[in-house]
Parts: sequence; structure tokens; C-alpha cells
Amino acid sequence: MASPRPHRGATLNAASRRFNLSQTLADGDWLDAVEAIDGAPPPLRTTVTVEHPRTIISRNQSPDIPFDRSINPYRGCEHGCIYCFARPTHAYHDLSPGLDFETRLFAKPQAAALLRAELSRPGYTAQPMALGTNTDPYQPIEATWRITRGVIEVLCETDHPLTITTKSDRVLRDLDLLGPMASKGLAAVAVSITSLDPKVALTVEPRAPHPERRLTAVRRLADAGVPVYVSIAPVIPAITDHEIEHLIERAAEAGAKAAFFLPVRLPHEVAPLFRAWLDTHFPDRAAKVMATIRSLRGGRDNDPDFGSRMKGSGPWADLLRTRFQIACRRHGLNRERITLRTDLFRPPRGPQGELF
Repeated sequence: MASPRPHRGATLNAASRRFNLSQTLADGDWLDAVEAIDGAPPPLRTTVTVEHPRTIISRNQSPDIPFDRSINPYRGCEHGCIYCFARPTHAYHDLSPGLDFETRLFAKPQAAALLRAELSRPGYTAQPMALGTNTDPYQPIEATWRITRGVIEVLCETDHPLTITTKSDRVLRDLDLLGPMASKGLAAVAVSITSLDPKVALTVEPRAPHPERRLTAVRRLADAGVPVYVSIAPVIPAITDHEIEHLIERAAEAGAKAAFFLPVRLPHEVAPLFRAWLDTHFPDRAAKVMATIRSLRGGRDNDPDFGSRMKGSGPWADLLRTRFQIACRRHGLNRERITLRTDLFRPPRGPQGELF
């Protein structure tokens, strides 16, 4: 059983083997320093590497994702959510999807400039731009880097529709932009709340804000006229599934208009990380949790197929879906679909925009 790091999600930091990457050799001086402090592991410090991509808009054609373009200002995420399906992307950088994913981050400070250039291209047509689809745009380093803020400023200037998914109440820092955008039908926010139990939340999402702070964010966004979803994602069997009804009740009380849920997904390296986390934090029910997940995923740890990967299948999936739908009807959520306008878009002003 691995020993948990304080305020970190993963209990392991093994290198990925999907690409036959060699194991990184430990530095001897580092090992000496560890032994000098009675075997205690050194504290993990977050590092940020500047990334210089050529483009910033990512495109997808997935039939089960309700957007075709997105922006991710950061790679890796300090929130440390153990279930994060983005963890395997760190393997492409020869880094571990475990603790490296939470501590060795990448930032894209040129995101706003790249976005401005891409929106200026002839023939660009607007559809909702999604932020927070891979890693959280409001993770702690956004307080300093403000890359997400810069992206929203460009989208606000051009009247481009925007959706945001986040686990952080830091989204309120940009309410001065999101409020006016929402008044034009251009912005919606999904606040992700997995558990209302502070102890569970601290274990599952160790560096994400307290659930009550996220509910406060829902209330303040709603009061400012921003359409708000609550995302119950993921639902973890035998750990958080019993909270579905209470979460929906609290979401409705806070002013959310809609909600959605996703059963936990365990792609690639996430599965062994999740299993090690279960053995460390929930050894009493680890076998039950994994058995239920496999029943949701066709007998596997993960189901990668379009259609079923977001919903799950079988009796457990049907039960979760029925409970969710009943609770939403009871509390008045999902009565109408939130749609964003695309007809107001105009290319950016300035040197780039004036070329066309």
C-alpha cells in the first residue's frame, strides 16, 4: 500500500509504459537527502514550464461531446483529482500521470494572442468555445498567470460564445466579463461538485476548493445572470453515489438551471492510479468499488467506446440515471436547454483583424 502525500491526489508516480519509455534514474544526492530526514519524502513543489504551441484551439469530432472546439490554457492540474481522465496526457511528455501530473505543469501564456489570430482567419465561423474540458482553467496557478482571463477577454471582445467547466470558485474573479457576456446569451458555466462531504472531497480532489465555496460560486453566478450547470462528475460507486439526490437539491437551491452526471472513467494509467488510491484511502470497500465500476463498463475497468463511455451500461448505469432524472424533476432542473448565440460574433479588432 502506497503512503499518501499530504494534499495530493495520486499515491504513485510511476512512469508510463504505454510508449515504452525508460524509467527515470533517481539522483544519488537526492536519495542521500531523503535518508538524512529519517526517510520522509521531500515536499513536492509545483513547477510550471512555459509551452509555446502554434495554435490554441483544439478540435474534436466526437459524437458524444457537445462541443467541437476547446481551449486548454494549462497542461496538468494542481487540483489532483484522482479520477482525472486527462492524467494520461502527461505520458506524452515522458512524465508520470501520477504525481507529475499534479506538480509539473505547463502554461500557455500566448493563448490570448494565438486565439486572436485564429479568430481573425477568413471563413472562421463561431460555435461555443469550451474551457475546462481537459484540465481546470481556474486551477491555483491561474491566480498568477491569468491566461484564462486573457482568453475570455478576447472572446468577450468578439462576442464569441463560451462555456466553462471548473471545480473552482476562482471563476468569480472573471464575473465582470462573464456577466455581460451572459446578458447577450454568450456564456454559461458548469461548476463541478463531486461530493458535499469535506473529508471525501479532500481525498478525491485534494486541492480543489471546498464544496460549499463551489456552491457559493453557483449562487453568485446565477445572481449575476450567468446560466449555471452543476456537474456531478464523476459519480464514484460506494463512495459518492449516495449523494446524488442531495447534490441536486443543493444545486437547485443555489440557483443552478441544469445538472448532468458522468460515471467514473478510468482510461489508461488512471486505472492503476485509482486502484492504488482506493487501497490507501478506502481499503474496506476497494473490491466493491472496482466490481461496480466493471459492471458499469462491460466487465472492464474502462469502456472507451463512443456512446457508452460517457453513460455506462447495465443495471448500475440504469439505476444511477433513473435516480438522477427523478431528482432533477423534483427540484426543477433541466426543464429547458441552455443555448448560446453564435450570430453576434465579429472578428477581433487590431492589426490582425484589420487585415481581412
